[in-house]
Amino acid sequence: MRIQGAAALVTGGSRGLGAALGGALAREGARVAFVARGAAELEAVAQRIRAAGGEAHTLAGDVGDPRAASSLAGAAAALVGPIDLLVHGASTLGPVPLRLLLDTEAAELERALAVNLVGPFRLTRAVAGGMVLRGRGLVVHITSDASVVAYPRWGAYGVSKAAFDQLARVWAAELDGTGVRFLSVDPGEMDTRMHAEAVPEADPATLADPAAVAERIVALIRGSETFTSGARLDASAMVAAP
Repeated sequence: MRIQGAAALVTGGSRGLGAALGGALAREGARVAFVARGAAELEAVAQRIRAAGGEAHTLAGDVGDPRAASSLAGAAAALVGPIDLLVHGASTLGPVPLRLLLDTEAAELERALAVNLVGPFRLTRAVAGGMVLRGRGLVVHITSDASVVAYPRWGAYGVSKAAFDQLARVWAAELDGTGVRFLSVDPGEMDTRMHAEAVPEADPATLADPAAVAERIVALIRGSETFTSGARLDASAMVAAP
């Protein structure tokens, strides 16, 4: 995919991988619209990108809000143009400290599904129609190894991410031949606030730098046409995962 001049919409852009990935895309010449709940954090990210010569815009919103998708998609298109690249980076762990499913309330599972699955579905649905009409577009799902490995206490997150992977595959199958493509990318374990909340005992020195991971994901996006639409990719290995 050509990133120079592309209109990109990145959710979860106020910190961690989302902020790093949006910055990396902007450095390559993309026009980036960021979405996150924290308006102040989001604006700080955008200001750093603008100071470095990139184009960045902010949209404060909660992807888990059922009313948000259409307004966010429309506002992003007004800011950067018809969306060429949609990156679903927003995510929630569910209840923390992480707990067993037996100790997880239904409302907590519902919230994880709303942010990690239903919100991305709504936002893709709001954007993909225009991509189909233009005959091009890429949607990237930022996933996790918890989508394929059953880790105890990661139930709400893992269940939502497993469905998130399948969502990308179904979209890919249904839009095959339209020019709209889908990828799921597992970034691996990173030194982020989210990881610290999930595994507070982890040594940050053993975790990947989100900025370095973002560069690898940008390389995958750049070469996205070499992968089968709907593929699940391992950013740390730069190859398609089994």
